[in-house]
Amino acid sequence: MSSDPSQNGDEKPQKPLNELLSSTLVDLYVGEKNNHYPLHEKLLCYHSPFFASVFYNKDSKSSRTKEYGLPEIEDQTFALFVGWLYARALRGPEEERDIGPLLDLYFLASKLQIEALETDIVESVRAYYHDNETYPGLRRVQYVYANTDEDNVMREMMVGSVARYLTLADSIPEHWANALKKNGQLSVDIIRSIQQWHLEARQVPDARDASVDRGRNTFKGAVGFSHVDEGHSMEDVKEENEDEDNDEESHVNGNGVA
Repeated sequence: MSSDPSQNGDEKPQKPLNELLSSTLVDLYVGEKNNHYPLHEKLLCYHSPFFASVFYNKDSKSSRTKEYGLPEIEDQTFALFVGWLYARALRGPEEERDIGPLLDLYFLASKLQIEALETDIVESVRAYYHDNETYPGLRRVQYVYANTDEDNVMREMMVGSVARYLTLADSIPEHWANALKKNGQLSVDIIRSIQQWHLEARQVPDARDASVDRGRNTFKGAVGFSHVDEGHSMEDVKEENEDEDNDEESHVNGNGVA
């Protein structure tokens, strides 16, 4: 799967590749082993304001040497970036494990200030979860939170997906419950995401109204939040109560009591 930049809301007019392949090359050294990437300066700086400030700044040493090092970037991540730079296409994830390298590429795109690449990656990851009818796992969400700031598009897409997942679920998985207790920002962001749904008041149960289903008193036994946090859904509780009622009825009938 490839993402089409023209469909991602990228309003910047794109120059044809041949106009960006200038004769001047810059030498980038990536990773702990300083792997060498000679790239076209005009092409690189056209897409990346970060590199434009490095190589077009007369006061910068790199503007004279045409060299720059990125020792903190993994070679695999930078190779993905180079592929996008020259092809303006991104191979989408086919399996969940393909999401990790794309997230690393997303963080690199943020560092290099390449909004078009960021948009392509968010769209690619979003499409994977949607098309496969799945949601981001906790470790993916935590990884994004650890490497992004508030109001980040990837963060908002993931937390919005998680908000839907948790809202529609019968119970909160234990690992999510523990994470939400520890990460207040994540909990707040989930509530913010739900608020952005702009639900009508009639669509949301009112716990103040005694005439509607308020959850706790739906079934015999007055079940509270803690029971659901332990991995039991309300449907599980209903079935347990029905089993208890059946056992009591069998016991009474067995003793010949009407």
